[in-house]
Amino acid sequence: MRNTFGHLFTLTTFGESHGEAIGGVVDGMPAGISIDMAFIQQELNRRRPGQNAITTSRQEADQVELLSGVFEGKSTGAPIGFIVRNTNQHSQDYENLRHVFRPSHADFTYQQKYGIRDHRGGGRSSARITISRCVGGALAKLVLHQLGIHVQAYTSQVGNICLDRDYRQYDLSLTEQNAVRCPDPEKARQMEQLIASVKAEGDTIGGVITCIIKGCPVGLGEPEFGKLHATLGAAMLSINAVKGFEYGEGFSGVSERGSQQNDVFSSHDGHITTESNHSGGIQGGISNGQDIYFRVAFKPVATILQEQQTVDDEGRVTTLNVRGRHDPCVLPRAVPVVEAMAAMTILDAVLMQKTTVTDRI
Repeated sequence: MRNTFGHLFTLTTFGESHGEAIGGVVDGMPAGISIDMAFIQQELNRRRPGQNAITTSRQEADQVELLSGVFEGKSTGAPIGFIVRNTNQHSQDYENLRHVFRPSHADFTYQQKYGIRDHRGGGRSSARITISRCVGGALAKLVLHQLGIHVQAYTSQVGNICLDRDYRQYDLSLTEQNAVRCPDPEKARQMEQLIASVKAEGDTIGGVITCIIKGCPVGLGEPEFGKLHATLGAAMLSINAVKGFEYGEGFSGVSERGSQQNDVFSSHDGHITTESNHSGGIQGGISNGQDIYFRVAFKPVATILQEQQTVDDEGRVTTLNVRGRHDPCVLPRAVPVVEAMAAMTILDAVLMQKTTVTDRI
């Protein structure tokens, strides 16, 4: 079972939704980086449950403890071990699922692959495991900030309510000003109302998160099987409930001509750049210095509070009535997870580039 992400900057995770704790080990963290614990905790706070009326009511402080790799407030270059203890599990809510396969969950596939599964909140397949990703992403961001690289994501669509303008037309500083993490206050209000309505029906809804990476140097990514957009795509598709990834103009660009999509080069004061950025900051699998931007599609949360028909582990037809505390829409809490995976991917690419062409970073 592969539990490690990355090549030079790596994150290895452990834990289950209703186990004692979630945690991990970050290896490859450069030495001498100031470790801002308040920043790391804030990144976890953005992901934690119980934030508002449109998220799960599970109450967890998600307080992170660093166990190693930090001395007098700075990274030592040694592995950074960390732990976040689970304190508010209601495992009894899942007892009726011990022998039942929930529609569109990992219950059946885990049972078939391993011959055993933790039915309490999905165990290892739970979105609660993304806690570790947020810690790893926060550490990666601390390094990227020193390099002038910044990662920001926001909710750009919930159901059929979507932002219809280029990300450069929005004030992204407004993203954290509302519950859905959308930089358009009016659309955010509509999204929040839709999520609340869906929640009242015991149902769920999906949407899209847009992410922008600014300040990337030219040259990140490998030309063949390690293309930067491919590694970003793999990172995003590893997140629970993600069903799609596109970068640059993506699918919307296929209806245009090459003459409309080509990013023409120009030179300003001896600096070569492109006049447009349809490519999304990546050409030939390698960053070109422009903003990298991409979109990640999330399906509706599979756990719905409505009666459904399914089968048990003996193949017998049964009726499923789910209890417990669940998100009606994963988008608001997934924004920091998308950022975390993007940050770790970019830092890993930076470190690999340093080992390839040291005089260009």
